[in-house]
Amino acid sequence: PSNILLDAFCFVFRQEDTDHNYYISKTYGPSDPMSKDLWVNIDQMNKEKVKIHGILSNTHRQAARVNLSFDFPFYGHFLREITVATGGFIYTGDVVHRMLTATQYIAPLMANFDPSVSRNSTVIYFDNGTALVVQWDHVHLQDNYNLGSFTFQATLHNTGRIVFAYKEIPIEVSQISSVNHPVKVGLSDAFVVVHKIQQIPNVKRRTIYEYHRVELTKTKITNSTAVEMMPLPTCLQFTSCSTCISSQINFNCSWCHRLNRCSSGFDRHRQDWVDNSCRDETKDKICDITDTTYLYPFTTTIVAKTTSRSKEATAGRDMLSTSLPPTSVPTEGKVENKAGTRPQSDSAVGRMQDTPPLHTGLILGILLVMLVMVAGVLVTVYVYHYPTSAASIFLIERRPSRWPAMKFRRGSGHPAYAEVEPVGQEKEGFIESEQC
Repeated sequence: PSNILLDAFCFVFRQEDTDHNYYISKTYGPSDPMSKDLWVNIDQMNKEKVKIHGILSNTHRQAARVNLSFDFPFYGHFLREITVATGGFIYTGDVVHRMLTATQYIAPLMANFDPSVSRNSTVIYFDNGTALVVQWDHVHLQDNYNLGSFTFQATLHNTGRIVFAYKEIPIEVSQISSVNHPVKVGLSDAFVVVHKIQQIPNVKRRTIYEYHRVELTKTKITNSTAVEMMPLPTCLQFTSCSTCISSQINFNCSWCHRLNRCSSGFDRHRQDWVDNSCRDETKDKICDITDTTYLYPFTTTIVAKTTSRSKEATAGRDMLSTSLPPTSVPTEGKVENKAGTRPQSDSAVGRMQDTPPLHTGLILGILLVMLVMVAGVLVTVYVYHYPTSAASIFLIERRPSRWPAMKFRRGSGHPAYAEVEPVGQEKEGFIESEQC
């Protein structure tokens, strides 16, 4: 009986695997031994490799770049540099801008943390060659210091595995105020699309489209808990055409001969995929381009047969429609239709022309309006449930002004982060689109 109770107790605090398409997450409760095993005790690590960032530990809303000693796969892309922010998250984008909280992040607990309000608050990171550990140690919320200190960490493994571990969480995460700073727990990635502004020559506008987000349950984040996220296969891992188009994963992989790349069309290389017309190549699903020349004769034959069949079907439909004349057509008209002559007599046609088809036009107009409304609803539902389809990205790219967008300017509601020790990257004006 005691074993049964123990199993039931552990079951309450261990969450089943959750599939996020790109990652599978599992949450471990305080009573689960895995939550303790996943916590990295930095005090026991090599002190020469443990670094306390002096600026991040004494500032608010600052971010600093950290070079990795290994390739870290994130959504299938290999990163050698990340940006650590004081707000409890890691920014993974290439270009550092002021609104880092919008997308492209790894957030164990994104909130309005201010390490400068306490001498005990530090931002620590440790790289052992196969994993990077970033720890926010005894940090306080700027707008609610009395709640207590938070201690948590994020570990990035060279296999792509991501671990969030929590040591001290004084309150429920869902109760943290998001008025001055977003509160997020999870992952996010996006691609950048460059648009030319026709009114202003030689000026381009960059728009960030968030194509995926992992939102973890905030109520599960408490003291001595942990979340483990395992990466799932993506199209980018396939390096040949045959393995790409024959892959059996969660994504519809296609091979682009011009780029020699496998992709679903939704990753950070979206701009190259569109500029090189890779979307047109994906329709064929053929690896050897030379083989397409042998398909033309068969295609012609099939078209010819289809055409002949369509003619027969059309003729059959004509005979069927003429065999059902209107009530004003005399009996002789029916006999002539069966014989294959003119379907209607001249007197019948004259009577039909004299009668204006007002009711028919009205009915057709109503039906057309209803079809358009139904089609609009179906398209909206389809785009919502299948955001990575060709129709969805077509609407996003062709009419970006119609989609919910948030400009990265003053008063946008996003907190502005300043980069520590900038390396010369230009801070550009971005437009961030909601998850597409």
